[in-house]
Amino acid sequence: MEYIYAAMLIHKAGKTIDEATLKKVLEAAGVAVDDARIKATVAALQGVNIDEAIEKAAVAAPVAAAAPAAGGAPEAKAEKKEEKKKEEGKSKEEAAAGLGSLFG
Repeated sequence: MEYIYAAMLIHKAGKTIDEATLKKVLEAAGVAVDDARIKATVAALQGVNIDEAIEKAAVAAPVAAAAPAAGGAPEAKAEKKEEKKKEEGKSKEEAAAGLGSLFG
């Protein structure tokens, strides 16, 4: 992933994405550089309109992120918490009623 991030950074800076520039950015970030991965990344990005690819990815990301939120898991957790609170409330009331009967 860091190779793609470095390429995006180079593109954002308005520079040409080539092996030497990509290697310099990765080294500056403290990444252990693999020359084969650099060559593969540069070759894969040849002819790609990066701005268009970013726009498409930005549109697709919120849709994918919204899907897990629609699931029932968070609701189930909320119901369990409410049940625990109700049970605790009853037990405290019952305990208080029991103590009251001792004195009255």
